[in-house]
Amino acid sequence: MNHFSNTVIGFLNLFTLLASIPLIGAGLWMAKNSTTCESFLQIPLLVLGFVVLLVSLAGFVGACFNVPWALWVYLSVMLFLIAALLSLTIFGFVVTSRGEGVAVPGRIYKEYRLQDYSVWLRNRVKDAKNWSRIRSCILGSKACARLSVWTPLDYLERDMSPIQSGCCKPPTSCSYGSNEMMVAQDQDCFRWNNAAGLLCYECDSCKAGVLEDVKRDWHKLSVLNVVVLVFLIAIYCIGCCAFRNSRRQQGDYAYGANRMTKVRPRWDFYWWRWLKDRREQLY
Repeated sequence: MNHFSNTVIGFLNLFTLLASIPLIGAGLWMAKNSTTCESFLQIPLLVLGFVVLLVSLAGFVGACFNVPWALWVYLSVMLFLIAALLSLTIFGFVVTSRGEGVAVPGRIYKEYRLQDYSVWLRNRVKDAKNWSRIRSCILGSKACARLSVWTPLDYLERDMSPIQSGCCKPPTSCSYGSNEMMVAQDQDCFRWNNAAGLLCYECDSCKAGVLEDVKRDWHKLSVLNVVVLVFLIAIYCIGCCAFRNSRRQQGDYAYGANRMTKVRPRWDFYWWRWLKDRREQLY
């Protein structure tokens, strides 16, 4: 039973070692394919894949070959990963706690306002460099091309994704009559352009639609992070047992290292020996 934890850690790390290969492959594929909308994930995927690979390799070697220093490295990195993942999960819940779509009377879809989202998220999409990359991603996904064949009835009866609602059409409240254009309206009404490459890609509503997509994906990721955290903590506890077993085997003590440097019997030991010797002399 002393080696059960080592066996479990070995199998778990062999599994994660194999699982890291698709992560690295996906990151390399995204690095070569610049047209995919998920290209901004290539660096996190590559870093995650290589970290999982190295950590799993250290845990596998340490558990299966009883190498205490490899298990020590494994447990140290695991503790760092748990702390980082916990911080990321809490941060994700905080920055995505705000923001919600606004119902449009007579329509199924919702519209989104940039000011409803957290300041940190708004600053990410307001940055010109970030938005240029996100805008290229939306154009490459051809999300608005699907709406080009819609009829006016479709706009009344069909739903839209947040990006389609914010980027592919002007706000529903906009009025474009010759006299009505002089009336105070949402600034996005003036940013709208019928050109397929312009549309409402520079509108605040488009940025809000992107943030709504980010919020939904981040919520899913946060739930997954909680599950992964529980799994990592369980592995970390088993890894601590495996590390203790490896140290015991290295010291050749089945039940722990011998920490006694000197043997100092108590005073009653000498008294008992003196009585025993006297008894043997008498009889």
